[in-house]
Amino acid sequence: MTIRLVKPADIEPLTDLFEGYRKFYRKDPNRKTAQAFLSDRIINMDSKIYVCENAEAELVGFVQLYPIFSSTRMKKLWLLNDLFVHPDARGLGISKLLISRAKQLAKDTKAAGLMLETEISNQIGNRLYPATGFKLNEGSNFYDWENKLG
Repeated sequence: MTIRLVKPADIEPLTDLFEGYRKFYRKDPNRKTAQAFLSDRIINMDSKIYVCENAEAELVGFVQLYPIFSSTRMKKLWLLNDLFVHPDARGLGISKLLISRAKQLAKDTKAAGLMLETEISNQIGNRLYPATGFKLNEGSNFYDWENKLG
């Protein structure tokens, strides 16, 4: 398995994985918009996307991170926003490899760390993240506001 930064040529297989990720979160498929969204992230360098390539040079997983900033820490943080491994490639440690690469990004950029959110119902993620060193922040509330016009 090879973990590497995404390339523009990866857009088709990355879109397949991204649509699998969105399906996991009960979103309707929309390949055209998903591909445009990912292309924009890559072209505009809005995020860092690392992919996992198997021995057959197929993409089998990805992690996408967005830069954010902590005013209290006065440092950059990385939001680990998306992590997905194709169902046929699960159980091989790919998620841990992708998380390890995300941690290396935080170290390389001298960021304060990584943060993420996952659904309470995501049993696999809720076992994976503590096993890879993440700590559940039980002392804060997470709020969300949705722009119905956007």
